[in-house]
Amino acid sequence: MNESAKNVPTSPQRDINWTRRLVFIGVGVAAVVLAYLIGGQVIPREWADFIGRRVDRSFWAAVYLGLFNGIVFTFIPLLVLYIGFRKRRSWGAWLAFLIVALVVALPNLLTLGIVMGNGNPAHDAQRVFSTDAQYYRGWNLAGAIIGALLFMFAAWIMIRRHRLREREHALKAERKALDDERSKQRQDTSQ
Repeated sequence: MNESAKNVPTSPQRDINWTRRLVFIGVGVAAVVLAYLIGGQVIPREWADFIGRRVDRSFWAAVYLGLFNGIVFTFIPLLVLYIGFRKRRSWGAWLAFLIVALVVALPNLLTLGIVMGNGNPAHDAQRVFSTDAQYYRGWNLAGAIIGALLFMFAAWIMIRRHRLREREHALKAERKALDDERSKQRQDTSQ
């Protein structure tokens, strides 16, 4: 064996404490299950009460709030996803963009969960929507459709602009090559 290989420091071996890891994993799983159970019971009702207090049985408040929530909380998450996934990135970056988009889309996802839900909390929240915010659900859907259409238009503009820039650069390079060739021909003919 080589002398230099003997003098290379080695990293110390660490013993893995499996008991500690299993306890942490068990506590983590229990916390997620508990959060799901509590969140499934509380969040739909609280969201419906929040919207119901904001709308307060007013038609125009339901229209404005529904359109605003639908447009903004559809357009921005789609834009975040487009920006995040249009380039090659690491898995961590993609996951971060996905989490940001889900968090921003949460108001629409909560409303969708209430409208599509079959459990008691969803039915309670639907009753709140039916009494205090009658038109909110419909205008939220209309706003979500408008937000998706706005995103498609914005994405079309961004893609078209990118292609036009690429074409412009190609034409400039072609023009420069032609100009260089013409100047070379002029120099050859002048000599």
